[in-house]
Amino acid sequence: MVSARRAARTAAAASLAVAACHIGPAATWLPAPRGLLWPVLDGRGAPARVALTFDDGPDPDSTPHFLRALDALSVRATFFVLGERLARHPELGRRIAAEGHELAVHGWRHDRPWWPRPVRDLRDLARATDLVAEAAGRRPLWYRPAYGILTGGRWAAARAAGLRPVLWSAWGRDWTHDATPDSVLAEVTRTLRGGATVLLHDSDVAGAPGAWRAALGALPDLVARCRAGGLTVGRLADHDVGRGRPRPDGRRGTRPAASARGARGT
Repeated sequence: MVSARRAARTAAAASLAVAACHIGPAATWLPAPRGLLWPVLDGRGAPARVALTFDDGPDPDSTPHFLRALDALSVRATFFVLGERLARHPELGRRIAAEGHELAVHGWRHDRPWWPRPVRDLRDLARATDLVAEAAGRRPLWYRPAYGILTGGRWAAARAAGLRPVLWSAWGRDWTHDATPDSVLAEVTRTLRGGATVLLHDSDVAGAPGAWRAALGALPDLVARCRAGGLTVGRLADHDVGRGRPRPDGRRGTRPAASARGARGT
């Protein structure tokens, strides 16, 4: 009887440990502690820059509109793409890269990681990374998990794939059915600071149908406001994420100014 109770307690403790290792890192989703404790994960970069990023593509119905708008604005951005969508539309992935934008990894599919699946995490992230590398002609640098939820399995998979996890410092809440260009612009600029990484969506695969139009409509004013504030809008690869971290061209990141270090994410 005693040994049975001891075995049950041991099994329960082991289950709790597994659950903690799986879901514990997801606390980084919370913007306030992330901005304070993990500025690199928050996407904090050079204080004179803003990194513009898009999630959930590529989508032939919406992504080309963003590419045309960015070209008209002379802005290059980072697109976090889903592996299963890139597999369906590889030519669009190649177009994104050919037009000077950066391709990054958003996982294989847009799902929530409620249960530990470390083997699947490793497999899915590896094949998504390979597809992105094939489309871009180079290995990607960044990984942003679906819903911004970084589990223990996703951390390990990113490390195995040679990817750097990064979330965001400001977002537009552009996936909702009532999002408008004005609401997206107001939400982004509410927390926008120099050194921020901005999250928008070039697809409605995980949002309300047609919600991407709100982000598209907000782009010109968002870029104009950044430039009026002396901020350069561009790709994560050019953003010097992390103090003293090496960039792809061999240069090292700049030390963020005090105001940028204090910026809080959303």
